[in-house]
Amino acid sequence: MAEDVKEKMQRWRLILGQESQSRMEAMGAQPLAGELDLMDQALAAIYNRTEQGGFGSGGGAGKGPSSPQISRWLGDVRSLFDKELVTVIQGDAMNRCGLKQLLFEPELLEDLEPDLSLASTILMLKEQIPKRSKESVRRFIRKIVEDINRLLEQELRRAVTAAVNRRQHSPIPSAAALDYKTTISRNLKHYDPQLGTIVPEHFYFFDRTSTTAANKWNVIMDVDQSGSMGESVIYSSVVSCILASMSSLTTHIVAFDTSFVDLTEKCEDPVDLLFGFQLGGGTDINQSVAYCQTLIENPKKTLFFLISDLEEGGNRAALLRRLEDLKGSGVTVICLLALSDRGRPYYDAQMAQKVAGLGIPCFACNPQMLPQLLERVLKGQDLREFQKEFEKRKK
Repeated sequence: MAEDVKEKMQRWRLILGQESQSRMEAMGAQPLAGELDLMDQALAAIYNRTEQGGFGSGGGAGKGPSSPQISRWLGDVRSLFDKELVTVIQGDAMNRCGLKQLLFEPELLEDLEPDLSLASTILMLKEQIPKRSKESVRRFIRKIVEDINRLLEQELRRAVTAAVNRRQHSPIPSAAALDYKTTISRNLKHYDPQLGTIVPEHFYFFDRTSTTAANKWNVIMDVDQSGSMGESVIYSSVVSCILASMSSLTTHIVAFDTSFVDLTEKCEDPVDLLFGFQLGGGTDINQSVAYCQTLIENPKKTLFFLISDLEEGGNRAALLRRLEDLKGSGVTVICLLALSDRGRPYYDAQMAQKVAGLGIPCFACNPQMLPQLLERVLKGQDLREFQKEFEKRKK
């Protein structure tokens, strides 16, 4: 049998599971051996479960898999499969085998691959976390926070820096206010080939007088904490903390379901902020937006993000009127149906259409596009082109 055909047969055997072994052998396939056999056993533990199979007895609470067995299984999965597959397999194990209770075993949390879905589940069940597991849970959440921070922080800071206080220059030198782009472009003729660098004759500095409180941009993130918004909550928390650390902005973050809570004071630490959310429950968006209106001092310098699936359980007509009033007062209003990189989210399409009809951009945003969106808003650019570009990227 040709090598490529043999490899395909082995892959199909892994996909179809142990029950297909006799049929595959009838077609000339060889039994799995070595690493492939280990893969097969790891997958069989969750996908071919029987009363005798899986991690243990397969019974209910108190009769399920023991921690050492799960720990060994997690170690096998992490060593045998690519990282992307590990997160899928872990998620299936939690859903198919009733392993959610094991998320709170400290020794197992150390072995879990950081994953947004698992983090959302943990945050939803955070009230049930036993004391012995609290530190392990926080370390697990912090790994995810740090990954997102590495992904977004530099670009978010660049976007804000590129947009805020960029209209005027000042004769007062300041390293923090150096306009690199203008300085380089206007001194290109002073390139020194011997030194291999530009030797500027004149430096350009941004005017920082407009960074006073009265002229700062106020960014308000109003975040839906219903169960379907788990990933958006995690991204929103990290983004809020990054923005809150920038002196050129004032940042607020509000969480809502059928009530609301202002979490701005927790913005120093995204993990603390995340544990301030209460994932799950219904939604009263209108009530939360009404509170956010009280945080607005200068409408023309306010950027309001409503991050929600728009499944309004409160007064829908009042919500639309309130959003229209916000926009009419000069506030830049943007509705993000999700802040996620996992495909099309579920949302109330009819409500989204009505919000868009008010002239409010309304779309799901990949987190990596958020810096571009933020920069365009702060520069006062039309978002219709950005939205067209975003729709093209989705196709």
